[in-house]
Amino acid sequence: MTRFVPADLDELRDAVAAALAAEEPVELVGGGSKRGLGRPLQTPHTLDLSRLAGIRDYAPSELVLTAGAATPLAEIERALDAAGQMLAFEPPAWKMLFGGGGEPTLGGVLACNLAGPRRIKAGAARDHFLGFRGVSGRGEIFKAGGKVVKNVTGYDLCKLMAGSYGTLTALEEVTVKVLPRPEAVATVLVAGVDPPAAVRLMAAALGSPHEVSGAAYLPTGTALALALPIDSGRVALRIEGPAPSVAARRDSLLREHSGAGRAESLAHSESIALWRAIGEVAPLTATAERAVWRISVAPARGAEVAQAIARSLDTTWFLDWGGGQVWAAVPETGDAGAGIIRAAIRGPEGHGIGHGTGHATLVRGSPALRRAVSVFEQQPAPLAALSRRVKEAFDPVHILNPGRMVEGL
Repeated sequence: MTRFVPADLDELRDAVAAALAAEEPVELVGGGSKRGLGRPLQTPHTLDLSRLAGIRDYAPSELVLTAGAATPLAEIERALDAAGQMLAFEPPAWKMLFGGGGEPTLGGVLACNLAGPRRIKAGAARDHFLGFRGVSGRGEIFKAGGKVVKNVTGYDLCKLMAGSYGTLTALEEVTVKVLPRPEAVATVLVAGVDPPAAVRLMAAALGSPHEVSGAAYLPTGTALALALPIDSGRVALRIEGPAPSVAARRDSLLREHSGAGRAESLAHSESIALWRAIGEVAPLTATAERAVWRISVAPARGAEVAQAIARSLDTTWFLDWGGGQVWAAVPETGDAGAGIIRAAIRGPEGHGIGHGTGHATLVRGSPALRRAVSVFEQQPAPLAALSRRVKEAFDPVHILNPGRMVEGL
């Protein structure tokens, strides 16, 4: 097996061109922390992008940062923290979920379009992805987007790259929008809430004028890696901003939802620890021998879908994104609940608009399981045909991460 380790854009092009000439595919590896995400690969070569790292341009006053695609996420966050700024989409590292190996990179979280609890307010990773430079599967250097927030020139290829899992382009450099870090953070916890009531409570809070930036539900018995009581189901609501505003909104939420259960609040440091744990899927990290699914549905259906799965499978679960994201750990036997989970998403026949839509992704599973089941939701035929045409346009010989998302592509 050949390991290509390019140090700059020209060497990256040469490495892809060499693989293309031999018609032998490569696996793209940055920090290596997400190699277990997606279908397992068996390629004759590895394209190690780790030397394409380092912050190359950071203008705090312009809220824009440019870095090598393999720059460790921790390095990015340290630089932003020193300037009082942050990646607003709150990218998760998932290191404990995948066993702690590797180092998450900025390019990796963008290529996988990963976002944490703040997604409901700040948007997904793709919404902060301004530009990139890379090499296509044709061995051609190209760039898209730019270093300004408002850029309407050409096609918005950043949106296409986000969530493509390295199957279209080997990213060499990326540019992202950053935002000021909030001065204060507080969390309102409402205990003693059952799942259906939790969904209603989160919807009411998110629809209020209090600018909630995180809404999660931790069912009874959910184990978090921090000192939080787990004797009953708890709704967590995050508010951020200037300290006086946070205090006023926190007090309003406590008054408004005190009738739903036992209401209390967490201060700044406790709030930061709680939401970091939620973003890192800490409630499920103790389930090392289980498959972990991430299920996206309409927020009003989150509890319904989770409970439907739990009736058929031994399931540990919790809700994020106001109920729109269900995290579930199930036994890794048979198809690891793939059929049951996707049937629960479709729901019973006869429901109205909003039912039967959503998708499930197998985030953690053994290589054998990830080969046997559809890791990602199967696309309708017209969309699958479009995806094939896009793959053919960027990577006609299927050199880059072939089969990571769909077998044969």
